[in-house]
Amino acid sequence: MTLHIHKYGGTSVGSLDRIRAVAGNVAKRRDAGDDVVVVVSAMAGETNRLESLGQELSDQPKAREMDVLLSAGEQVSAALTAMALDQLGYRARSYLGWQVPIVTDTNHMKARFECIETKRLKEDLAASVIPVVAGFQGIDAGGDITTVGRGGSDTSAVAIAAALNADECRIYTDVDGVYTADPRIVDGARKMEVVSFEEMLELASLGSKVLHPRAVEYAANSGVTLRVLSSFNEGEGTLITFEDANMEQPVVSGIAHAIDEAKLTVVGVPDVPGVASTILGPIADASIEVDMIVQNIGSDGTTDFTFTVKRRDYDTAKGILSGLLKDLGARDVLGDNAIVKVSVVGVGMRSHAGVATRMFNALAEENINIQMISTSEIKISVVIAERYLELAVRSIHKVFELENGDIAE
Repeated sequence: MTLHIHKYGGTSVGSLDRIRAVAGNVAKRRDAGDDVVVVVSAMAGETNRLESLGQELSDQPKAREMDVLLSAGEQVSAALTAMALDQLGYRARSYLGWQVPIVTDTNHMKARFECIETKRLKEDLAASVIPVVAGFQGIDAGGDITTVGRGGSDTSAVAIAAALNADECRIYTDVDGVYTADPRIVDGARKMEVVSFEEMLELASLGSKVLHPRAVEYAANSGVTLRVLSSFNEGEGTLITFEDANMEQPVVSGIAHAIDEAKLTVVGVPDVPGVASTILGPIADASIEVDMIVQNIGSDGTTDFTFTVKRRDYDTAKGILSGLLKDLGARDVLGDNAIVKVSVVGVGMRSHAGVATRMFNALAEENINIQMISTSEIKISVVIAERYLELAVRSIHKVFELENGDIAE
């Protein structure tokens, strides 16, 4: 028998009717001859509700207690899913992270997996019992409940798949696969049948919400084959696997965008060694992640230092930089929290020239100004004004003929 790990996200278990549908899908796969381990997220909106309760009660809730609180959401989903399977006549058993156990390090709210004991899961499978595991959570060496951060149920499913040497890890969500662009923006966006791990990691990191980047990275490092499917509609979804050297790859496979971006510029910084670390050191100390960085050296011996952060960190970062102006000898701090990042991704870029030119021409024809550019071997990202997001994505999608599925030479 093949072994599949099924992970169901919050919308997939968002109501009792949806949980019954999940149980029906699992039952269908069991009837088809598959062994199945189910991993569930909390019901849609539940983690946010629990987090709000904790923050309402305490200005600075302890991370340990927040982990105990937030892990309760998955406990409900796991129990209800096991009940739904039992109601259909299938033996099922729910597990919390500590019951498996899923062992993590001690970093509360952002723990990392260390090992997963598979004895109980294997015993269940051998006895035709369907294990239903609460995602997002584990236990540390001291016996404390831990959580692995937002999107962690995807990573939980991948980690369990790796530990059990599963044939496939299936991520069921509210979309039926990975698309060439957000179909809510581009009418002609096309679902891709296969995406390489490298491309999916870039797409996920750049704003595609289908999979969490950490789950993709874990799967690639562990050799776990992923598939993204809809829990609402039938279909084969999108397979995420290793790049096939025998396949001719499209130049651009997909377009991702991120709307939670903000830009900061320190103007007139003396062009001396160490200035970048002087600027970014306090930003890092505040646990603010920096994405794109551009440094422009002027003719007067000064430089303008520009970087992007998440929009939620904009005010904090700007305040930090304003406090550094005197020490830096800089003239001003400028900011813009109405920007977006648009990226094209494709392993075919390695063997095709002119991708950037075509992308930039498409934007120029729509009079869209590029504020920042970042590139890698298989990715080109630009920062533009937020008001041009939909126009930019549509124009780039069209110029690379992604709606046709052709290899744009």
